[in-house]
Amino acid sequence: MIPVFRPSFDHEELEALREPFATGWVGTGPKVKEFEKQFAALVGVPHAVAVNCCTSALYLALRAAGVEGGEVITPAMTFVATNHAILMAKATPAFADIEPSTLNLDPAEVAKRITPRTRAVVAMHYGGHACHLDELLEITRAQRIPLIEDCAHATGGSYRQRPLGSIGSFGCFSFQAIKNVATGDGGMITLQDAAVAERLHRLAWHGISRDTWARSTGNVYNWEYDVTEVELKYQMNDIAAAVGLVQLRKLARTNGRRRELAARYTAGLADSDALELPREQAYAHSSWHNYVIKVARAAWRDRLVDFLRERGISAGVHYMPTHLYRIYEPYRVSLPVTEEVWQRVVTLPLFPDLAHADQDRVIAAVSDFCRQA
Repeated sequence: MIPVFRPSFDHEELEALREPFATGWVGTGPKVKEFEKQFAALVGVPHAVAVNCCTSALYLALRAAGVEGGEVITPAMTFVATNHAILMAKATPAFADIEPSTLNLDPAEVAKRITPRTRAVVAMHYGGHACHLDELLEITRAQRIPLIEDCAHATGGSYRQRPLGSIGSFGCFSFQAIKNVATGDGGMITLQDAAVAERLHRLAWHGISRDTWARSTGNVYNWEYDVTEVELKYQMNDIAAAVGLVQLRKLARTNGRRRELAARYTAGLADSDALELPREQAYAHSSWHNYVIKVARAAWRDRLVDFLRERGISAGVHYMPTHLYRIYEPYRVSLPVTEEVWQRVVTLPLFPDLAHADQDRVIAAVSDFCRQA
């Protein structure tokens, strides 16, 4: 079975694990610090805070943004983690509709959702393709509220030659097993403000003033610390960071491979009138986390997924909109574009180690379905 996603690991990741296991320091330590440093350099920001997943990154960014008791404008066309983080930060998700082409937030719809209670906007870069950040920043700056970039799909992507995660007040990244940088699980917050970065480090460690590594770098372990806020534990560990450092070194190559495979899909499926293919806009350089096609009719989507499965090919649907889940019923609003387009999306296999022969099988199967539909 050809999977939808698969991480790209080899002997380098295995070798990188030797040092933390050999030294015995597998918690938050020097590897995490180095990963933060290198990731900040990649994104072009002075500060990066490593955490255990992107959900934690979003939650901590929202907490630092002071959204409690207010509303956060957000897409429904995203994984539930984006909007769970808003609820966990004691704010209300205010869902805004998307563009049918990119599946990203429509700035005009965001503007309509602004109220006196609006505290932030979360912009999710769907599939690694940048949102209209200039337009969104114009809105958030006028309201003096932060723009939080949900970069779960977007490591290595850019907007008008600027790295994603460097443009809003916060960038929140995912290193979950299928992401462009995969550490098994993990996340990162990127930002400009040193004081906020220091606070985020504390919040990620129960509000404790100094992490264990900082208290252990001298000849004598220093047990003393203060606790300044109440929070849980969200830190990354050195095992994940060691893998992440290797994945960062490979990112240009693996994202380049994703781009090549996306171009092969577009060329191979271009002649079908039954499909709408993803198109990279002029302002964006996508990380191509996924390749999502739209079938012409909603009734065809599940049929295509079943058709591919019967031929040994996995396909996905990203996503059922958050506001349609039962737990989000109190926040449900009409989102005509989201509600129409999600019924037509199919995610095709895309990962760096996808062989051309396997991709050709996918292209042939999708083409066969379209001819029969």
